[in-house]
Amino acid sequence: MSKHKNDIYGDLEKDRENEGAEPAIPAATVLLLREHEKQNQVLMLHKTSKISFGGMWVFPGGKIDAEDYAGGEDDNDAARVAAARETEEEAGISIPADEFIWFAHWTPPASTAKRFATWFFLTSTEDDHEINVDGGEIQNHQWINPSDALQQHAKGEIDLAPPTWVSLYHLSRFDTIDQALNKLNEQPPRYYQTRVVKDQNGSRVALWDGDAGYPEWDAATSGARHRLTMSKDGFAFEHDAVPY
Repeated sequence: MSKHKNDIYGDLEKDRENEGAEPAIPAATVLLLREHEKQNQVLMLHKTSKISFGGMWVFPGGKIDAEDYAGGEDDNDAARVAAARETEEEAGISIPADEFIWFAHWTPPASTAKRFATWFFLTSTEDDHEINVDGGEIQNHQWINPSDALQQHAKGEIDLAPPTWVSLYHLSRFDTIDQALNKLNEQPPRYYQTRVVKDQNGSRVALWDGDAGYPEWDAATSGARHRLTMSKDGFAFEHDAVPY
């Protein structure tokens, strides 16, 4: 059984045992939206190959630093500050922290090589920003329609980690930026505590809360679905348990 090249998760048995796992590193990332020529677009950055998520297209973001807690000890507040700081550091765009909508939190399985427990935020910006990347950790950038990004991934033209892919999928279902902002702002953040198993075909499947197979780590359990099948030929998302 071969993994999809963008399956970032580790050994399945270690995930079940979950013993001796290092705590996940707190991090924050931002889906920065704009409307350009009547098309919804999100900013994506291309990471260099020698760092975490190397070679993948990602959203601006990074780990939460100690100074991000200057306003207090609340993790959610610090994540928001980190999101604003990383957006300026990685893309050269300054947006007040209180304009970020917290809509998701992702934690990978215990076996993942380097784990980040990541707050996902959403915001929008005007069309005329100049993006400045450092040419070090980030080697390129693009504003891209979410559906186009998913199509490029399906063709093997770009690499996307599962949390990035799922976030793009949800964005692709909104007709306008205001619709996305309003909908995700009115509901509580969704937590993705990822469990990875195999299905009957030997493909690896990421399960999340709401999936019928999630409690027992069993992809064959019938019922509601909230999962990403990561076959070597591509990603397939099922989510009737948590429709937007």
